[in-house]
Amino acid sequence: MRKRDAGTLAGLIREFEETSKWRRLAESTKGEYRRVLTFWDARYGTCPHAALEDKAFRRDVLRWHDAFSADKPREADNRVTILARVLSWAAKDGPLSVNVLDGFDRAYHGDRSEMIWLPEHVDAFMAVAESEMRLALHTGQRQGDLLRLAWNSYDGARITLRQGKSRRGDKLGRPVIVPCTKALKATLDALPRRSPLILTTKTGRAFKKRYFAELWEKTCTAAGIADLHFHDLRGTTVTMLFQAGCNLGEIVAITGHSLRRAQEILDKYLARTSAMADSAIAKFENVLETEFAKRSANQGGQTDAK
Repeated sequence: MRKRDAGTLAGLIREFEETSKWRRLAESTKGEYRRVLTFWDARYGTCPHAALEDKAFRRDVLRWHDAFSADKPREADNRVTILARVLSWAAKDGPLSVNVLDGFDRAYHGDRSEMIWLPEHVDAFMAVAESEMRLALHTGQRQGDLLRLAWNSYDGARITLRQGKSRRGDKLGRPVIVPCTKALKATLDALPRRSPLILTTKTGRAFKKRYFAELWEKTCTAAGIADLHFHDLRGTTVTMLFQAGCNLGEIVAITGHSLRRAQEILDKYLARTSAMADSAIAKFENVLETEFAKRSANQGGQTDAK
């Protein structure tokens, strides 16, 4: 019975779920993969390997993608991407000779490089946020890492954690140390310790991803913040640390980004921060005033000499 779907897409999916590649995925990612692969299993599960290697299969999948993306472009891209990853594994380490979905035109082309939490957004958020949400705002970490954050990671001055995701997408991320600002320390010291985990409900239960998202959205609505997401905070943290005078090495020690990724973030986000522009103009005006003063002094000296 376990091999009844051997030689088909359904069988490939089962084999993929037994690989180390699958085991390295975060539990939340596995859940998303299962949801999407259940859809493809119902649609193409009985297709044999030979059919999966045929261009006709690609055409059929892309026809579905074109139709579905008219209303939900991101979801259409997500479903085809996950199916393509299974076929990629099967072509590289499994029974297929080719991945016919290697490379397809995505329907969604969102660019959030202009989306950044400016100081006015932070102030508005902090004015209405509960302590748990303030913690999320101050650390610059991913949501999954915050939900797993334990009290033994906090020593009264800094937070030490190993991120659950690396820049390569592996399950084991890099260790980071987040020195606490005065506001972050005050927030942590004021939180009740109901559980080994820091983020818990009033009954001591761990925050679930959906509960966190609902609480975050509720806080943003109360603060009058729209079109900004939680994950936009990661780029904001990199930018603000740079504005505070930190170099790239200091920034990535806190956020866990690679040096290259941190530089890419700065390239995108710095243009949106008025503080950097104000600082640049102030320095520029200072240079102009200094040069003007020098010219005036030189001209005055030359007149006296005459």
